[in-house]
Amino acid sequence: MTKVSGCDLASTLTFIPSSNNSVPARPSVETLWARMCCKHFFLAMTVHALWVINKAGGLVFNRYYSDTLPKLEPNALLILAGTLHGIHAITARLAPAPVAGVPSTGLQSFEAEGWGGTVYLTPTGTKFVLLHSLGHPVDDLLKRVYEIYSDAVMKNPFHTPEMPINSSQFESRLQTLITAANA
Repeated sequence: MTKVSGCDLASTLTFIPSSNNSVPARPSVETLWARMCCKHFFLAMTVHALWVINKAGGLVFNRYYSDTLPKLEPNALLILAGTLHGIHAITARLAPAPVAGVPSTGLQSFEAEGWGGTVYLTPTGTKFVLLHSLGHPVDDLLKRVYEIYSDAVMKNPFHTPEMPINSSQFESRLQTLITAANA
């Protein structure tokens, strides 16, 4: 049984500076979100890695956030992303009884020895795959990752859709969020 005692976010706080020196700095949105969710969902959780797979099955972003899982070679990651994309497409077609008006989402999660993965499919077909420890809900965390992606990547006029993500704002906001979730 996991003892719930709180969450220490002191090392993960980021502040947005104030333009007026008389007004104190306010915490960033990621910090506030992490404070709220850490108390309810993410105690003793570990996020191992995040993959972003485009709608064609190509890996456009990959980051490790723990040393628990072995780091894979780039070619192995590309093969795994393509395979996961194919499995997701097949499982979307294998829905036993489709409900009218509700699209089949395909593979939503998978488990291995001591860790698992959760897939979040966006309306545009991009997949976010979060590799994490078992026994913790990560749906809200994945939705928050998607919000960060929408703000930092998709609103960037210099980013080409379906191409590798190279955004320092996206990476720093993700790092803040994942560090808080891993606390």
